[in-house]
Amino acid sequence: MDLIAQGYGSSSSESEDVSSQQPAKVAKIVNVAPDVSLEDPNYSRHIYTNPTDTTLAVNLSYDSMLQPIQGPQNPFAPNEAQVRRNVWTGHVEENMLSDHDFRTQQQSYAAFGFAKDPSILTVANNGQSGSGKNGTGYVGDIERAKEMDGATIWDKVPKHLRNNLNQRKRQTRGDPSVLDGENAYRGPWATYEGEGIGEMSGPTEEEREKHEKSVQAAEEEKEKRGKATPAKPIATGSEKTTFHGKEEHDYLGRTYMHVPLDLDVNLLGEPGAQECFVPKRLLHTWTGHTKGVSAIRFIPKSAHLLLSGSMDSKIKIWDVYHDRRVLRTYIGHSKAVRDVTFNNDGTKFISASYDRNMKLWDTETGQCISTFTTKKIPYVVKFNPDEDKQNVFLAGCSDHKIYQFDINSGEVIQEYDQHLGPVNSITFVDDNRRFVTTSDDKSLRAWEYDIPVVIKYIAEPDMHSMPAVALSPNQKWLACQSLDNQIFVYGAKDRFRQNRKKLFTGHMVAGYACQPSFSPDGRYLSSGDSEGNLWVWDWKTCKVHKKFKAHNEVVIDCAWHPHETSLVATASWDSTIKLWV
Repeated sequence: MDLIAQGYGSSSSESEDVSSQQPAKVAKIVNVAPDVSLEDPNYSRHIYTNPTDTTLAVNLSYDSMLQPIQGPQNPFAPNEAQVRRNVWTGHVEENMLSDHDFRTQQQSYAAFGFAKDPSILTVANNGQSGSGKNGTGYVGDIERAKEMDGATIWDKVPKHLRNNLNQRKRQTRGDPSVLDGENAYRGPWATYEGEGIGEMSGPTEEEREKHEKSVQAAEEEKEKRGKATPAKPIATGSEKTTFHGKEEHDYLGRTYMHVPLDLDVNLLGEPGAQECFVPKRLLHTWTGHTKGVSAIRFIPKSAHLLLSGSMDSKIKIWDVYHDRRVLRTYIGHSKAVRDVTFNNDGTKFISASYDRNMKLWDTETGQCISTFTTKKIPYVVKFNPDEDKQNVFLAGCSDHKIYQFDINSGEVIQEYDQHLGPVNSITFVDDNRRFVTTSDDKSLRAWEYDIPVVIKYIAEPDMHSMPAVALSPNQKWLACQSLDNQIFVYGAKDRFRQNRKKLFTGHMVAGYACQPSFSPDGRYLSSGDSEGNLWVWDWKTCKVHKKFKAHNEVVIDCAWHPHETSLVATASWDSTIKLWV
């Protein structure tokens, strides 16, 4: 019982002991008017930025970026300055607009001339988003918007406000008992007034007379132009030549065809025997032509004479050494000369012109030996380089064919007809057993000589026309000038594969058939461009070695002297020929 008494004492005694141990309670002081900050606590979490800042170093919340600009306004700032530009033409807002709402407003604007302003950054006078014009909330015809109370195409509009008052009226169905006449039965096939379905159609008498007068005036104008433009063709046998020197023969009876021997250069040596360099300065300028020069050719072997064909329909031969003046002019074409080419010994040359004639000339006397024509424009002529075939030449014409002429008989002895466009270039390869042609049909074709069958056809979807081609001195490569401002290289042996490691770029020749040219030792490849520059690339690295301003207009042709180290001739459409060394 004692143990129970110890564990469970009386409650009255315990309460008295607890009450004697608790301290006295202290009254709390409550401030009924505490100090309150008038500043919005959200402002303390904002990061303020300059409105003109274009980059931010930290990530801002959406609310921080949309905070209004604080501070006094500039009274002198224009209205445009108040709207921050985010594109070049002004301010563009990105708003969330459903496709249905967009179509509704677009069609309402097309029908009534007004639409609701979709902007959410401005507020109209009525408190809705989108201020519109003068705070009305609409853009376009504000007066009409007020009159129609901002109706859309889905709302009912009074008839006098609808814009379909001028809509065409449909004909009546007619009387089913009437077959012909004004009130004939049309039923569901009734048309709209003014369509004229079922009536006779065609031009009126006034329209016919007006058309006949315009056709007659056009024919008269065409006849006038046709009478004025064509040049008078020069009859065969009436060609002229002019010698510009003092005497045609020297004291030993030699003409300008004689190779000079009083020079520091061996003009009878092997071409490419010495190392070549890039030309650095202008040596001489020939200014005899009155129009652009289209082609230049050094005389074979010695290269002491330079032949040029021009758009003034004349051909001239120039002295490369000594006086450097024009020696003889050949006059026999009535239109621009497109191409000229020598035979192997340089005693004769052929000229091709836009008058559709090809003429064989004697280089020394200036006599026109014979004339050839196919009634088509010849774009390129080329002698067969074989010594036993010097009486044969090829001509690529505008009728997509290559003609093989025999000089002795004057007849066409073979035709190569596979191209789909005018033929631009002919190049003999593989010991003159084959030749390669390029055309406006954006293809390259290889032929066996005297066999009109293509042995190799190269055409890719990304290829462009290659109007000018040059053969490397080692007879292994073909440099093809492409009209996409690149020079591609193809093998000149059996397979005619493209050498993808060789690509020469940087120049602009689009639209011009600029003739590329190799240096005699094969170290450099040169070409003109449409801006009058001459480009020289290193053959091994395909990098631009030098570029300089050569002419004022397009440099259409360039040729390296075969015996000099850095002598280059350039021809341009500015009617000049320049010699660089």
